[in-house]
Amino acid sequence: MTLELYELEGCPYCAKVIDKLDELDLEYESHMVPRSHDERTEVKEVSGQTGVPVLVDPEHDVEGMPESDDIVAYLEETYGANAGA
Repeated sequence: MTLELYELEGCPYCAKVIDKLDELDLEYESHMVPRSHDERTEVKEVSGQTGVPVLVDPEHDVEGMPESDDIVAYLEETYGANAGA
C-alpha cells in the first residue's frame, strides 16, 4: 500500500492531513509541490487542480482527492479504528 500526499511546506491544511496520517500510523510518500501554482503541473495532472493537499490511494482507486477535511474523513473512514467494521 502506498499512499501519496502532495503537500506544501508550512501549509496548515496539509499539516491537518499529516497529523491524521501520523495518528493512524499510516506510511505515505510525500511530494512537495512548488509554492507557485503555475509550477504545480504534477499535482494538476493528478487532481485536475493546483491546490494542496491532494491524496492518492491506488489501493482504493483514489487518484487525486483534494480538500483537507475530505481527506481526513476519508482516512478515518478507510483506515481508522472502525474501518471495515
